[in-house]
Formats: sequence, structure tokens, C-alpha cells
Amino acid sequence: MELVQEKQKTAFTTLKKEFGWTNPMQTPRIEKIIISVGVGKMLKEKGKLELVADRLGKITGQKPLPRGAKKSIATFKTRIGDTIGYQVTLRGARARDFFNRLVHIALPRTKDFKGVSPDSIDEMGNYTLGIREHSVFPETSDEELKDVFGMSMTIVTTAKTKQEARAYLEYLGLPFKK
Repeated sequence: MELVQEKQKTAFTTLKKEFGWTNPMQTPRIEKIIISVGVGKMLKEKGKLELVADRLGKITGQKPLPRGAKKSIATFKTRIGDTIGYQVTLRGARARDFFNRLVHIALPRTKDFKGVSPDSIDEMGNYTLGIREHSVFPETSDEELKDVFGMSMTIVTTAKTKQEARAYLEYLGLPFKK
């Protein structure tokens, strides 16, 4: 199991022919990883917001920030400023460690996993991934499986194009569907 830090050092020599890079600084890097969780249905139940924040904190190793509603919507019984989700932004060593755990531990534990979709790379080289169950991460306790929530992750890279981002993420070990 090769870590992101080790693969980053050899990424330039491996990918330079494919993209015509002349300088090692042209090699893409993981800039940050943004993890978001919407609380939706759990909003009405007491104690669930703290549960989501606690588990997200355990998974990421960083305290999540509550995100408030921007509009009041009577149908959903929300008011401006009500907590409707949590978000964590990981940078540097924490982002690399999280990426390692995601690729080597969490994704293989996902039920019926056949790879992640390569279509989720945007034009600026960022990759967005959704996980339906937070319980694939070993940091969460398995005894309370009734309170399972999903999360969305955006891996922000310095890649200039979709092709560069895909080749770089594939090189780092992100398992794309064939």
C-alpha cells in the first residue's frame, strides 16, 4: 500500500510524457478535500445533529462547522440560520491522510463496490464523490447502525483539465470504473 505522499514524488516522471509537462511543478496536487453532510430528515429529531457532528468529527479528525439555511422555507419548516448540514475542509497532511483512508479502507468496504464514476470530474479538475453510509469508515462505531447518514466529498486538485485530473487520481489509486 503506497501512500499519497510517496506517489506524489513519482507522479511527474510517470505522467510527464502523456501531458508534455516540462517542470515538476506542473504536476497536479490535492489542494483540499471538502466533506459535507446534510441533516435533512434528522432535523426534527433531538440529539441527531450532535450525533452527526460527533461522527463527522471522528471520521475527519477535525471539528465540523454547522451550515445554516440561506432561506426560510415553510414547507420544510426551516428558518434562516437553522442548521441544515455540516461541513469540514481538510488541507495538507489531514487531506492526504483522509484520501489514503478513503481509497485503501473505506471504498473497499462499500457494499457492491465496482469503482467510482469517472464522469464526476468537473472542468476544473475537481472530483466529487458521494457515499451513502458513513459506517464504511472504521472510526465510527458499528453498534448504532440505525442512525446512518451519507456524505459528499469534493477532492480539489490543481489539475488544469479533466484528463489531467483523471490520470492523476487514477495514479494515486482512486479506483475508477472500467
